[in-house]
Amino acid sequence: MAYSMLDNSRIKRIEQLPNSLEGAVLSFIRERCTKLRFDKSKTEVRSEEPADFEGTSLKANQIPLNMEKDIDRLCLENALDRFLKSGRKDDAFDVYFCYLEMFIGDYEKTRRMIELLSEFEANGSGLLMKHRDHYVHSVYVFSLGLAIYETNTKYRATYKKNYALTDDAEAAAHYLKFWGLASLFHDIGYPFELPFEQVCSYFEVSDEKRSDRPFVAYRSLDSLVQIKEESARNQLRKIFNDKEFDSTNELYAYLLSDKLGQEYGFTEDKMLEYLTEKPTKPEKFNFFMDHAYFSATVLFKKLFAEMQLPMEPEHLDALTAILMHNSLYKFCIADYKNKIHPLRAEFHPLAYMLMLCDELQCWDRTAYGRNSKKELHPMGCTFDFTDDHIQATYLYDESENGKINLFKDRYVQWMQDGQRKGEKCPKLKAYSGMYITENGKSEFQADIERIVDLSEITLGVDTRITKNPHVGNRGSLSDSSFINLYNFAVVLNARWESADWKKMKAAGKEEQFLNNDEVKDRYVESFKKLSLEYKLSNINQAKAFAKYLSEIGCFYTNKDVDYDRIENFNRDELLKIGVLEHQRWLQEHYDMGWTYGTPEKEKRELVRQHKDMIPEFTGFEVSDEDALANYKRLDKEEQDKDTEPMECMLAMLRMFDGLRIYRM
Repeated sequence: MAYSMLDNSRIKRIEQLPNSLEGAVLSFIRERCTKLRFDKSKTEVRSEEPADFEGTSLKANQIPLNMEKDIDRLCLENALDRFLKSGRKDDAFDVYFCYLEMFIGDYEKTRRMIELLSEFEANGSGLLMKHRDHYVHSVYVFSLGLAIYETNTKYRATYKKNYALTDDAEAAAHYLKFWGLASLFHDIGYPFELPFEQVCSYFEVSDEKRSDRPFVAYRSLDSLVQIKEESARNQLRKIFNDKEFDSTNELYAYLLSDKLGQEYGFTEDKMLEYLTEKPTKPEKFNFFMDHAYFSATVLFKKLFAEMQLPMEPEHLDALTAILMHNSLYKFCIADYKNKIHPLRAEFHPLAYMLMLCDELQCWDRTAYGRNSKKELHPMGCTFDFTDDHIQATYLYDESENGKINLFKDRYVQWMQDGQRKGEKCPKLKAYSGMYITENGKSEFQADIERIVDLSEITLGVDTRITKNPHVGNRGSLSDSSFINLYNFAVVLNARWESADWKKMKAAGKEEQFLNNDEVKDRYVESFKKLSLEYKLSNINQAKAFAKYLSEIGCFYTNKDVDYDRIENFNRDELLKIGVLEHQRWLQEHYDMGWTYGTPEKEKRELVRQHKDMIPEFTGFEVSDEDALANYKRLDKEEQDKDTEPMECMLAMLRMFDGLRIYRM
């Protein structure tokens, strides 16, 4: 049974094909990860009279503990579903948030790692010659790895054998936890690489070689790489039989030499030399800075030095997978351009999957760099994972046909005449790498096969030109960092319990009140006590604000624009916003398995019924008409619950983002 603690008849069916990316990801979460994070000493089957009430919903001790765990898993399933449909950055945020809350334990303590990555890319990458998104990319990589695990019997068998796992559900839960760590955080070190590339890009305008110009190198890294915290050292001693490691460089050198040294012919000392010099002597690595080194180093520091989380050997496998995924494996370990020695899954299952998925995931990535914007990258990709095979069809925008046809004409001309004259083959990255084949195989596919062994997990690559599926569904005119979604959600939740806030709002001192540190700390603590379901509800309420503004002909921005600025919504605008917010609330609840009912308030969370939902509604998709009709039947107090949060957002946008709202 998919969710043993929930009413599965009220959870919408997975409609995507089982061997597609979307269908495989959702099936993995729903069908393979059963009883995820369950406490086996507690109730594991849904009951009208449960034996324990140790789980949290809106408040603590309202539902059984394992019911909370099933609801968390459904939250993750729905977050992945939303993201795979939209590819939006704010929907990627939900996936990060779910994973961190479920497996790390506190988004507040880890948010800086992933939020900085997004901010650095959005604000600094335009100065680079080449750069594309890595924030959304990492969630696609995570999803792709789940789909391959779900559909590929050979990889599953290899993974289970490597970690001595026999139970399918336990193996899936194990994979979700450690694959999530490796995939979602493999690029968090980019804020260290971007400044290096910015300096390089300054000179690349003049086409100078990297070796002939200034470059950035890092110094004073001891505070980052040294393992001084006794809690982390003790955990390492326990795992490695009292062996001492003074730095992450030493730890990673030992782990990689132990796992791969004999196969690839390197020693622990040689690996330690590589790791020590990676950030300090980029001239030894063709004048490139490796973000993967910093990703693995920063993540160890955060998890085991600062947060002091329990450490398992698999955590270290995830970290070495991150460390290897970029240039370390390709150029220091395997020398993959000159030797044919691709990594086999049994050597390091997580590193294998990360390198495979990192290479495959090249679609739907925002281009920031100056040259990257001129290239032609796929806007989407369809997958067929039938029979342990990966068939990837990369989709290119038909509006780029002019650029594509020009390249094809030049390529045909080169084949007819230019090749004989010794001219360079024309290129149109990344399209040409997939279009041009040799012996029936594209350069793109051949490159992947030099990195990872695909003799058993086979791969096929194709291209197709089609309409852009993202036109019209990528948001609104409102322009802002989404980095404050968490802050918005915290304050939106707090409005339910703050009489002081209402008084300050009436006195015109709302922003002053919300900027008080004691108030903010109290609100954060209140938010942390919510279940994942209710935290996400507040987050998605904050995300919806830009859409609502668009519907009433408004937008927000921090730029100076020649439009009328507004401070309040009029009555008609509030009505429209109220109906839209009610529709969002209804859809969210149906997605989470709620239905209409009038139980006693103290039993509402257990039976998952609410009086404000639609009576006699048996579907799963809430139409505009459904929402409007149901909104009209609510009394004013209930209707106000749909409009008050949006009025609250006016103050929060000014306070957190420095934004103003304008009417078009």
